[in-house]
Amino acid sequence: MTHWHALSTQQVLHEQGVDLRSGLDSQAVAQRLRQHGLNHLTVMPGEPAWRRFFRQFHNPLIYVLLAAGVTSLALQSHLDAAVILAVVLINALMGFVQEGQAEKAMHGVRKLLASRALVLRQGERQTVMADQLVPGDLVLIESGDKVPADLRLVRCKQLRVFESSLTGESVPVDKSTEPVAHNAGIGDRHNMAYAGTLVAMGQGTGVVVATGVHTEIGHIGRLVGGLQTLHTPLTRRLDQFARQITFFILGVGALSFAYGHWVAQMPVQVIFMAVVSLAVAAIPEGLPAIVTVVLAIGTRNMARQSAIVRRLPAVEALGSVTVICADKTGTLTQNRMTAVHLVLADRELQVQSAGDRPLADFVHAGEPIDPAQAPDLLALARCAMLCNDARMVQNAIGQWQPVGDPTEGALMALAHTAGVQREARVQHALRLDEIPFDAQHRFMAVLVQAPDGQRALLLKGAPEVVLDLCATQATGKPLDAAHWQAAVARTAALGQRVLALAQAPWPADVASVQWRDITRRFELLGLVGIIDPPRPEAVAAVADCQSAGIQIKMITGDHAITAAAIGAQLGLRAQGVITGEAVEAMDDAALQHHVLQTDVFARASPALKLRLIHALQAQGHVVAMTGDGVNDAPALKAANIGVAMGHKGTEAAREAADLVLTDDNFATIAHAVREGRVVFDNIKKSLMFILSTDVGEAGVILLAIFAGLALPVTSVQILWVNLVTAVTLSLSLAFEPGEPGVMQRGPRSPQEPLLTRPLVLHMLFVSVLIVAVTFAAFEWALARGDSLALARTTAVNALVFSQLVCLFHARHFTRSACHRETFTGNPVALWVSAIMLVLQLLFTYAPPMQLLFQTEGLDASSWVFIGLLSGGLFVAVELEKAVWRWRGVVRL
Repeated sequence: MTHWHALSTQQVLHEQGVDLRSGLDSQAVAQRLRQHGLNHLTVMPGEPAWRRFFRQFHNPLIYVLLAAGVTSLALQSHLDAAVILAVVLINALMGFVQEGQAEKAMHGVRKLLASRALVLRQGERQTVMADQLVPGDLVLIESGDKVPADLRLVRCKQLRVFESSLTGESVPVDKSTEPVAHNAGIGDRHNMAYAGTLVAMGQGTGVVVATGVHTEIGHIGRLVGGLQTLHTPLTRRLDQFARQITFFILGVGALSFAYGHWVAQMPVQVIFMAVVSLAVAAIPEGLPAIVTVVLAIGTRNMARQSAIVRRLPAVEALGSVTVICADKTGTLTQNRMTAVHLVLADRELQVQSAGDRPLADFVHAGEPIDPAQAPDLLALARCAMLCNDARMVQNAIGQWQPVGDPTEGALMALAHTAGVQREARVQHALRLDEIPFDAQHRFMAVLVQAPDGQRALLLKGAPEVVLDLCATQATGKPLDAAHWQAAVARTAALGQRVLALAQAPWPADVASVQWRDITRRFELLGLVGIIDPPRPEAVAAVADCQSAGIQIKMITGDHAITAAAIGAQLGLRAQGVITGEAVEAMDDAALQHHVLQTDVFARASPALKLRLIHALQAQGHVVAMTGDGVNDAPALKAANIGVAMGHKGTEAAREAADLVLTDDNFATIAHAVREGRVVFDNIKKSLMFILSTDVGEAGVILLAIFAGLALPVTSVQILWVNLVTAVTLSLSLAFEPGEPGVMQRGPRSPQEPLLTRPLVLHMLFVSVLIVAVTFAAFEWALARGDSLALARTTAVNALVFSQLVCLFHARHFTRSACHRETFTGNPVALWVSAIMLVLQLLFTYAPPMQLLFQTEGLDASSWVFIGLLSGGLFVAVELEKAVWRWRGVVRL
């Protein structure tokens, strides 16, 4: 085993057969990929299919049904036992298939969120999937990245790495390139960056020395990430509800058996089968499977709209969001920074048609100027190009596009507009050293050497930081701080982000730069005003969220005036912008008061985001927070819903998030909130339909037992009804498209119970109607002289068709069902209704079914009467809905 940490940089490069200037070529990559395999950890084998199938029976509801089936079999009631076991088997199959689909969906999510790595191959920087890395690859890492393989570092710049996943060390570790003792522990190997650890700050280059299962994290068998469980707070509440209702039904069943046997003197087998029918009718055994289907459909719909759910509770919690805290750049705006305004020492210029077009015009006082005749402009443009990590490339249709950080891309496009890329002093300039940008210091510095040997330290960053570091301005005069501060304010008031650029001469014998060298020695070259225009769809999405009762808080690191201008364009309350400095001066009580008074927060730090979340949550708000950097991870975890950017976001942010936006678009968050509301609504509709119909079926049997009446339906017939409706009708509500105006109502309270008082009253009303319709059909048939079997056939069909009416009413909470959309808005409901109709016709007329279920064919008058009863039930529920609407209730 090679101790890579004990070898020198040159030894490592020699052993791996790689050139530091060019990296591996494609031939070497292909050969090593065949030799070492893909760079991923071995996925632990999933639960066997047979075990997943038998686990579907591990449920108190199912235990009761299985006990009833076995007892029926022991009492020689073979048909009843067969139907009970069929109900149990179909429910198990539904759960088994759905869990398999959910597992596949989660594997798909892992693929969508696969890691990427920046490598140097064949002399060019390339972004590749992390599983394509091979030993010998040169990997470039920077703040926010997750290290994709075990790396021996060969270059470091202020590099610090979080290694808690390996060592448990809670603070980041400083990295270097010097070799260490061969017996040094993992925590002391300061020249190594291990797979799965996170870069806290700085930049580095490392040689891949181990991939996949051969990495340190592979050796100790720890998987970073993994599949998410299908249990959510909602499903746990439903499981608890199912246990409670099971015990309640067992109690009611025992009381019914005691009354029927000892009071009504019914034969033991008859009353027992009646009680079995009662239990099967009342137990909502299909509810867990339907909830899983609803959640899976919601997850799939969100993925289609570019929102990847990493943790399933997010589907449910999204429906309760009351505040969304969103980053400005790239989420609310286009993330296409464009330089439009320049402030030089003695004049201001406008840049027309800049951005991704290198041939733009510089305009002063309405007249175009020639950059070649403007030394002050050229000096600024050279600094913009050389103090920059972006580059310009031509796309497939010949247009120039900046590649890299959007702000740096705007500066690079500005430099191309000025034409400095053609100057020899720029083309052949050598970058000797650099201090990368970080959020704490808010500047970037680059040490460059011109072809004639002259060296200069170039600086760009936030104007208030750069101005403090400047002693003079481009004219050679002392810095006029008041003039420049006024120019910053004017430019920012236009909604532009302002950067300051400066330079300082550098000794010819010094080839490096340290933090201590950044002192008040610079000459200010000018200011650049850059704008990132709001996304048009974000403006509409903000309005949609506000109409849905959701507050939008825009958080940005920009100047307060800039933030206010962009916020106003987005339709936010931008008066009285709160800055990070102001928040630091507030105690928690003051912050809780002020956080609701404005929608715009400027000069924000990661600590400010965390305090905002806590201030909002302390007042009962459910908060969604967006983030993309490694420093955003605490805020993403603290929020009720953490939302990471899939495109520009770091691995650290994506790991901490519940939801990942693959298009980095705020409008996608609004779509996800809508889908979350639809998911919860559909779960409540399913619950409303299943409990209404189950209680109605149980009520038919209870009324017959306690009133001493003949059973309108036999035990095996009630089992048939339960089987048919569980397979067909109840499943269709999972596919509901959503209530009209779902984003025009306020958010759902997290404390709202599943069974609200209006919902319980509605379910009881519908249950009573189902009992009344079933008994009315039964007694009508007997009154006209039909046989008991024919009367029961009529009652069963009335019971089923009354549930069909309830299905279409359940599609909307209180909205009238007297609309065409009620019958056409959910195609699945039409299909399952057709299937149920076919099954009922077979039940009624097919000789084998008549023999099994003791049914007889109905005549036309029976169907007419069933239709009238079902129509009466439809009208009664319609009137009840009208009462709810009159009382101002739109959602039960």
